[in-house]
Amino acid sequence: MHIGEVAARTELSLRSLRHWDDVGLLRPSGRTDGGFRLYTEADVEKILVIRRMKPLGFTLDQMAVAMRDLEALRDDPTDTAARERLGAVLEDAAARREKLVLQLGMAEEFLDVLGRELA
Repeated sequence: MHIGEVAARTELSLRSLRHWDDVGLLRPSGRTDGGFRLYTEADVEKILVIRRMKPLGFTLDQMAVAMRDLEALRDDPTDTAARERLGAVLEDAAARREKLVLQLGMAEEFLDVLGRELA
């Protein structure tokens, strides 16, 4: 599928997808004769994993390492090094999520304060 369809399906901008290709985070599986990017369903699944990492504040480099480790683990479930690195990513992601939960609580409190003031 072309980049526009992938952008619509993943709710990402064309710019993000192009940037991820440019920096090597996620390269499309193919190109047309005219040079347009072509993505597979497997590419879309990878994009969705990356998209889920974005709100947690992972850097592009951190996402790239995690994606390589996920691929390595899928290719070889006994890859101990990839498993250990992904375990660390899991712990880091959980801590980042907890911070987001706290921030969301503060945002909800702020909304409540404004709602009371405007009532």
